[in-house]
Amino acid sequence: MITHNLGYPRIGINRDLKKVVERYWNGEIDKRTLDESVSSLKVMHWTTQKNAGIDMVPSNDFSLYDQVLDTAMLVGAVPERYKKIFQEEDDKIYSYPIDTYFAMARGLQDEDHDIAAMEMTKWFNTNYHYIVPEFTPDQEFQCLSSKIFDEYEEAKSVGVITKPVLIGPVSFLLLGKEKDAPDDFHRLDLLDKLLPVYQNILSKLQSMGVEWVQIEEPFLGLDIDEDTEIAFQQAYQKLGEECSELKLLLTTYFEGLEDNIGLAGKLPVDGLHVDLVEAPDQLGTIIDHLDEGISLSLGVIDGRNIWKTNLEKAAESIQQAAEQLGNDKIMIAPSCSLLHCPVDLERETDETALPAEVKRWMAFANQKLDELTLLKNYASDSFSEEEQQLFKEHQADISDKGKSELVHNNSVQQRMQSLDDEMLKRDHPYNERKEQQEEHLNVPGLFPTTTIGSFPQTSEVRKWRSDFRKGKISKKEYEERIEGAIDELINRQEEIGLDLLVHGEFERNDMVEYFGEHFAGFAFTRHGWVQSYGTRGVKPPIIYGDVHRPEPVTVRWSSYAQSQTDKPVKGMLTGPVTILQWSFVRDDQSREETAKQIALAIRDEVEDLEEAGIQAIQIDEPAFREGLPLRRKNWDPYLKWAVDAFRLASTVVKDCTQIHTHMCYSEFNDIIEHIARLDADVISMETSRSQMELLEAFVEFDYPNEIGPGVYDIHSPRVPSTSEIISLLEKAADVLDSSQLWVNPDCGLKTRGWEETVPSLKNMVAAAKQMREKQAELEI
Repeated sequence: MITHNLGYPRIGINRDLKKVVERYWNGEIDKRTLDESVSSLKVMHWTTQKNAGIDMVPSNDFSLYDQVLDTAMLVGAVPERYKKIFQEEDDKIYSYPIDTYFAMARGLQDEDHDIAAMEMTKWFNTNYHYIVPEFTPDQEFQCLSSKIFDEYEEAKSVGVITKPVLIGPVSFLLLGKEKDAPDDFHRLDLLDKLLPVYQNILSKLQSMGVEWVQIEEPFLGLDIDEDTEIAFQQAYQKLGEECSELKLLLTTYFEGLEDNIGLAGKLPVDGLHVDLVEAPDQLGTIIDHLDEGISLSLGVIDGRNIWKTNLEKAAESIQQAAEQLGNDKIMIAPSCSLLHCPVDLERETDETALPAEVKRWMAFANQKLDELTLLKNYASDSFSEEEQQLFKEHQADISDKGKSELVHNNSVQQRMQSLDDEMLKRDHPYNERKEQQEEHLNVPGLFPTTTIGSFPQTSEVRKWRSDFRKGKISKKEYEERIEGAIDELINRQEEIGLDLLVHGEFERNDMVEYFGEHFAGFAFTRHGWVQSYGTRGVKPPIIYGDVHRPEPVTVRWSSYAQSQTDKPVKGMLTGPVTILQWSFVRDDQSREETAKQIALAIRDEVEDLEEAGIQAIQIDEPAFREGLPLRRKNWDPYLKWAVDAFRLASTVVKDCTQIHTHMCYSEFNDIIEHIARLDADVISMETSRSQMELLEAFVEFDYPNEIGPGVYDIHSPRVPSTSEIISLLEKAADVLDSSQLWVNPDCGLKTRGWEETVPSLKNMVAAAKQMREKQAELEI
């Protein structure tokens, strides 16, 4: 029986990757230093996994930015606008043109270039973001990167024989988008062009002595059509013919195979990995459909959450498979890459953030590797006395969690039992609220401007929070500094000419973690970083018990900001679904139950903000679509309770109070009626990278409320011109009524610098004014 890992967190135990890559971006180090630093990080990751007893350690799971972008570079899917940068690069330290690579991810703006970044979207139903490949009908492919080969040799040189990881050809095409293409073109039409490159890659790996390649096809866990099924059959028939000595481990995750079991079980591969955490009931059916001789990899350790595995239960699945297939055909692994977990629980020594009792129930990436080894020895009857004791203690922790008094709160349970449908309704429909809100807020009737909430968090601001937490400054001194930052921001926003202001969120470390810190039922880490995109990391809070709000959270700062200006200030909150999705969630009750507990806590905050005189309240739900189940048959139940949770949080206000929400990279076409059911007065969303394509859903549905399509990309450091923003607003005004449109950036400005933020917002405000003038001329 073999243990293997699907992927290791590349962020580094001290966020090492973020620090070194950002130093390169800032010009503080050169390419050679960057290469040397990340090489040390990769070696540390490989040796950590080997020392934990993992039989097959992955390589090529490491990335400087994103694994899909790596694959695009590997197969030469570089959009035309980046070719000039590619040709300019002459430093070949890296196995691929690194400045082209980063420009594709972030855009590039300097004296010689002004190039927008590629689109970014969510990786299935996770909070990880990937770069979306672009495909044209005349697309050509060629192997441009030697990264997958170099990393195998690099690991081998330090005594670690690895299993290279590669996104499969069908999923790679499906992850992308057609660009500049006729309606009858589909990216899968490019499969015949792409497969020879994959054949060459696999052939070279085979010649290098590689035994196993983990080839990932997560779309096998989704609903697929007949053309996609044929594409899978054609692809793996050709790949299998080319590399007869190389073993392919077809890897699926995040969902069960269901009606794709027959397809996956018959593809000419040597192994199949299935997610038994998300879909534990699929095991028996998979075994029945698996071709003879194929190894089965069992994903029995949760790669997306931080709770300890019930090893006895996992061992039952292993035993079931071993009895029918034999131990030599069984692999055990996490359900998916450990990219979605923090690195090491042992770093967490602050019991004020993470109580010792809660910590006992948890396992991060390194601890999950230990679980795998322990599980293998348990299932193989090769248990030492020490391991027997560890196993006993492990299972005792799981049992104690179920009985802990920390988990359950009677008052929360009683409040949940009293919920009724009347709590989900505003007093009147939007068309009756709109007039009251316009009078109440006194913002321009056409193209009003605002931001999504956060403003740049400088190192100085972060140091205030750190010093306050460590007791280096008093609460009074800390609050005075935050008030000073708010004063300065209010003045900046008034000078820029924004219409609906915000307080800037300088007191917040993260939009989810901050609220969790003020709600009961949450615990926190000091080092539990998880990659969200590129060098952006988050520390998801841990929901271990019933959630409620002991006291107001944001009222103090929003009220202070409002007292400093005659313009309206938005209250800024994070929505219940997003707090749920971006936390590590308790596994002893339904996600619906937990979401509604969070919604009640936010509802209390909304009520207090309104009472304090805040006239507009934004409840962000960037993760709303992220929570959507991967199979359509499961959509309706989720959408029902997700919409209910938002409405439970937001409907307590009077008609004159305007409710905003914000959503990140999302395709809305197939759920637009549910977005409308949120009944938010204004919805803002990220649309600039897609050139307003996302607005099509709101047109076809005839969306009745107001919309703030993002007019510039905050994930890129470039400053958009006024004319560029006007162009996007004109596209929006062509498909929606101008009276519906707000003007705002794509997302919050927390990660940007002031040197980019101020000129970008000035250009945005100037664009809005010009659009108002044009509209006035049209009316004349």
